[in-house]
Amino acid sequence: MKLISLTLAGQPYQVPEGITVAAALSLSGQDYCRISVSQQPRAAFCGMGVCQECRVIIDGEQRLACQTLCQPEMRIERSGNK
Repeated sequence: MKLISLTLAGQPYQVPEGITVAAALSLSGQDYCRISVSQQPRAAFCGMGVCQECRVIIDGEQRLACQTLCQPEMRIERSGNK
C-alpha cells in the first residue's frame, strides 16, 4: 500500500493513496469535518455529497470531504470555529 503525505489541521499526516478526505479524517481519530454555528462538531453523514456536513477547506477552497480524493501535499483544514 502506497502512502501519500498531506497536512491535516496544520499537522503532517500520511494516508493510503486513493482514499477520500472524509476517510483520512476518520483515520486521524478526529473524524469531524467542520464546527457548526452552535459549536458542535459535524462529521460526514451521507457520504455522497448531498448533506453538505463534510465541508472542509482544501488548499484554501471549500470542498466536500466525502467527494474529494486525497492528493500528495494537500492542505486540509476544518471549517468553522472551535
